[in-house]
Amino acid sequence: MTDDTDWLAAAFEQHRDHLRGVAYRLLGSMSDAEDAVQDTWLRLTGADTSEVENLGGWLTTVVARVSLNMLRSRRHRQEEPVGDTWPSAASPAGDPAEEAVLADSVGLALLVVLDTLTPSERLAFVLHDMFAMPFDEVGAVLGRSPEAARQLASRARRRVRGAPSPDRAADLARQREVATAFLAAARGGDLSDLVALLDEDVALTGDGTASGSGRPLELHGAAKVARGAHSAASRAENSQLALVDGEVGIVWAPEGHLRVVLRLTSRPDHKITAIEVIADPDRLNHLHLALLPE
Repeated sequence: MTDDTDWLAAAFEQHRDHLRGVAYRLLGSMSDAEDAVQDTWLRLTGADTSEVENLGGWLTTVVARVSLNMLRSRRHRQEEPVGDTWPSAASPAGDPAEEAVLADSVGLALLVVLDTLTPSERLAFVLHDMFAMPFDEVGAVLGRSPEAARQLASRARRRVRGAPSPDRAADLARQREVATAFLAAARGGDLSDLVALLDEDVALTGDGTASGSGRPLELHGAAKVARGAHSAASRAENSQLALVDGEVGIVWAPEGHLRVVLRLTSRPDHKITAIEVIADPDRLNHLHLALLPE
């Protein structure tokens, strides 16, 4: 039994990177992708694979089905990522360098477009167009005919081709650089670093939950906003970059529970002109979010 388990583990490791790539492109979240890969391993250990001729194909099908279930659950609850709690930002999955390469290979702009697709469209497009899976196999994962899978992929392809423009992709890259710099400065706790990132007339606004007083929060000017960000340095340690309704922002999810989202507005020269702090639970529930590796 031990020999069998060791063989399975070794065989699974040979396919892990591929499985993670499939799951990440389907889910848009590294933490969710790792969860899907782990679930696939558990299913492998509990399955009879004696008659499986193509283990790589079998594993790809399983991780795709797991990811599809996660996508459907996420869409049903209008939550992101999937699950009762958010993946902990303090416990990143995998090697950060590998995650950055994987994220760049997909591209923020493509992730934004993929998030507009239905789970079935996204799966058909990713499996066929990105991983060359035949439509009969794609259809088997979806529980549909090969022709239905072909139509789903075609519909998704039209949306992907229609957007985003190169300018949009460049803007997302700029947003990511700004958010990364802001988060690093907030974690460092250096007021001068924070002020350097802010437009002198920057405005910070927040809802009543964010202020803690029930009244809206409003700060104006680089010095005041920097002091406000400085006071939240401990929160920044456990914050993470995310797509927020298709724009790059920052989320804080202590103990895996989403509490605060920051929307950042910046100029082409990377100076931040506005920060919106969202903490009202009802508003948070209506945001479409996808965690990003830093």
